[in-house]
Amino acid sequence: MENKKCVRVLAINPGSTSTKIGVFDNDKCILRTSIEHTDKDLSVFPDIPSQKDYRYNLILKTLSDNNITMESIDAFSGRGGGLECCPGGTYLINKKLYDHARTCHTIKHPATLGATLAYEFGKKYSKPAFCVNPPDVDEFQIEARITGIPGIYRESRIHALNQKEIALRYAKRVKKRYNNLNLIICHLGGGVSIAAHHKGKMIDCNDIVNGDGPMAPTRAGFIPAKPLIDLCFSGKLTQKEISGYLTKTGGLIAHLGTNDLKEVRKMMNKGNKKAKIIYDALVYQIAKQIGAMYSALKCNCSAIIFTGGMSKDKEFIKDIKTYVKKMGRVVIMPGEFELEALAAGAIRVINKEEEYQTYTGETVFKGI
Repeated sequence: MENKKCVRVLAINPGSTSTKIGVFDNDKCILRTSIEHTDKDLSVFPDIPSQKDYRYNLILKTLSDNNITMESIDAFSGRGGGLECCPGGTYLINKKLYDHARTCHTIKHPATLGATLAYEFGKKYSKPAFCVNPPDVDEFQIEARITGIPGIYRESRIHALNQKEIALRYAKRVKKRYNNLNLIICHLGGGVSIAAHHKGKMIDCNDIVNGDGPMAPTRAGFIPAKPLIDLCFSGKLTQKEISGYLTKTGGLIAHLGTNDLKEVRKMMNKGNKKAKIIYDALVYQIAKQIGAMYSALKCNCSAIIFTGGMSKDKEFIKDIKTYVKKMGRVVIMPGEFELEALAAGAIRVINKEEEYQTYTGETVFKGI
């Protein structure tokens, strides 16, 4: 069999306090590093888009320090965001996608810089730039969208990049096609997304941005509507403070002052009863969400897969399994594979194993 040409990809994953980059020669990682940003570093920028040149130059310096030339890169692949809801896949970054990411069109998050940086590098060095399964991927079935208030619909805001990568890796492991599998994938990190994958589509999941599903280390998850409405009009908290519970200051950190599951376990081991109650509630809520996705798959599930940072805690996964072990095979694929996923998507397109998607800027769902 003829060996495939080696494709070198620079993967870019910007976050709130770091820019993670990886250089891959096919599936071999030759450089992986996290460029850290302090609050002081970022405080001089009025908004997220204005950080682009700062992060751009740091990436150039980091690659130079590691003796990797930009000319040796065959393609650039950046984390996306800020887009209209779109189908899953690998996108060749066009002007419309670039403009939506650059302006944080739908959401303000540093991840949007991934697509803009990849595009700028691609333009500078005349190489293709890609965005792989951005957070805006929306493959929901219509039943999953409807709520009890006309005009308010559930949206797919999940860890799409890692969710899809884990699904593809598992399919390869069991020598089956992702499009032929029914999976429940549980991304357990700072945010928790638990998705039903039905034959290659994520047909339902909890919304990790708008407040849905189980609580997480930094997120409140589902909150009963009436008490939340009362809190909003109580004058006790600002809109920013209440919104913060959804993505930054809710969940474990709100209850126990830490977002670290290891610290929670230490509290429990010292006899902290509140810590045990909150821990048990976290386990329960995750298991309940898995049950909801099991129903979404009509009780036909090939495997329940745990990934993300918290999946490394064996006792935590063991406790969740007591609820869900009869629903399907339980598989642990710990950690996150976001840089690998960014590189792999670009390589699949370059090797013509997958056709790239074209971003139109039109949402996949416009209501009923």
